Parts: sequence; C-alpha cells; structure tokens
Amino acid sequence: MQRKMILAMDLDGCIGKDDGLPWRLRADMLRFKRLTVGEGNNAVLMGRTTWESLPEAYRPLNNRLNIVVTRNQEYTVEGVKIASSIEKGLALAEEKESEVCWIIGGANVYEQCRELVEEVHVTMVETNDSGEIRVGLFTEDYWEKEVVETVPSDDKNEHETTYMILRRRS
Repeated sequence: MQRKMILAMDLDGCIGKDDGLPWRLRADMLRFKRLTVGEGNNAVLMGRTTWESLPEAYRPLNNRLNIVVTRNQEYTVEGVKIASSIEKGLALAEEKESEVCWIIGGANVYEQCRELVEEVHVTMVETNDSGEIRVGLFTEDYWEKEVVETVPSDDKNEHETTYMILRRRS
C-alpha cells in the first residue's frame, strides 16, 4: 500500500482557519476528490478535528475508506473506522487492501506522518497569513519537487494556486 499526503497551504504554511479551509478553490477540491478516490480502493486518514470540519453533506467521503484517528476511545461514527493511533489507522487501511492511504489532515496528523509518506501532493495557495492553523514547510533538502499545474484565480478559485508533487529524496 502506498502512503501519500495531500494538502493545500499558503506561502506561510497555513492550512486552516476557524475549523475549516481559509479559501474557496474549486479546482483543488475536484483534484482532491479525483486523487483520493483513485480507482475506488483508497483510504483517507484524518484526525477527529478534520473529520468534524468536513461539511455533513460530504461525510463520510464517498468511495473511500474513511479512517478517523482519535484518542477518545468512546468516539464512534457510522460508516467510519476509528483508530487510536496513526499506526493503527494505517494498519486498518492495509487490512482493507487499500491501494493508497491518503493522509488528509489536520496539522498534527500531517506532522506525525511526514516521515511515513513517499509523496506529498501540495496545492500552494499564492497568498499569505490565511489562518491560524499551520504546518511546517517542505524543504528541497528532503523532497524533489515536480510542478504539475498552475491555476489562475477566477470566480471559483479565490487565489492563484500551484499544484506540485513532492517525492522523498533517496
């Protein structure tokens, strides 16, 4: 099973604001869905706060095994697998023979998984200081960068974005 991370962040490493995304980026949302669904046998692993920030109409994320990591042993959600740790969440994805386990947030989960993934799919939002939730930046010392696409701002994409794939250097 492959392990990949996917996130959108601004130039300062901001990924969230007020328990949600700081921007409206339709192109990024469509890419997120296409990548994380894949051929239909993928998992998405997220922390409880990220799960709860998803709009109810989209929970659980269709056509993907949804895994929520929480320390709260009483936490249950219909249609979702609950794991008490990142390692147990990854093991659940492996047991279900997921092709890719996508790490989708939040900041704490990203930081814990940084050393566990082969690829990081980043949408760099061309703005600064978008919110209060941040992750560390990915330096070229450890990651090779492939720029895939630039999307200009328009009525459905609040800011210009650059989509790139980072692959761990050997």
